[in-house]
Amino acid sequence: MCQDGSFTFLTKSIQEEWERKSGFRMTVAKEEESRRKIRTLQRRIADVKRSRETDVQDRNEMIAHLKDQIQEIKARTNMEGRYVKNMTVNSMAQTQQLCNLNERSLHDAMEKERQELDEESRVNVEIESYLRTHQQELEQKVDHWMDRYDKDVEQKEQELEQLKHSQESSLHRYQELSKKYSEYQEVITEYEAEKEKARKEAEREANRLRAAIKMQAWWRGVMVRRQLGPYSKKKKAKKSGGAKKAKKSGGKKKKK
Repeated sequence: MCQDGSFTFLTKSIQEEWERKSGFRMTVAKEEESRRKIRTLQRRIADVKRSRETDVQDRNEMIAHLKDQIQEIKARTNMEGRYVKNMTVNSMAQTQQLCNLNERSLHDAMEKERQELDEESRVNVEIESYLRTHQQELEQKVDHWMDRYDKDVEQKEQELEQLKHSQESSLHRYQELSKKYSEYQEVITEYEAEKEKARKEAEREANRLRAAIKMQAWWRGVMVRRQLGPYSKKKKAKKSGGAKKAKKSGGKKKKK
């Protein structure tokens, strides 16, 4: 963070912490959902158990009622036996067979219901054992995640303190650099002002020199045109005489 001047690492740490908290919330929500399911299953098991007990009781009452009916039939048969012995014997045999069949069918149904009830009881015990074990595991996981959450929070708080300290150091360093930059900026401004002043002075000197050269050239031209000073007629005559002598000596040399 000190190098690139950004809070990317801090933002990333906060985001990771937020994701961990979200995962913990999801775990707690799943735990609550599991507990609701356990309570629902327990209620269902209790309802099924009550329903089975009611069915068994109804069947027992039916058996008792059938037995009562058998007794009534036997009594009626005895009463009618004096009148229709043969019919009564046949009727008793048929009734006995029917009763035996019904009794056997009811006995088989009752045995089947008892077996189903035993099976459901066994399944209920297994389900309760599994749910209890699963609940213990979930509680252990919740404890583990709670411990981990506390450790992560403590670690992130320490890292945040370190980041705050680093930020304060960076701010102090930035203030020192800003102060030095201001001092350097003042020196540079003064240097540029001196440089501009020297340039203007040199420019004035150059303008003065050009003006002086122009004045000297103008004055020299005036002196030449008016034949003043070293450009007077005497000097010019001397120069013309010297030129004639040079021409004569040159002619003689050519004749030779």
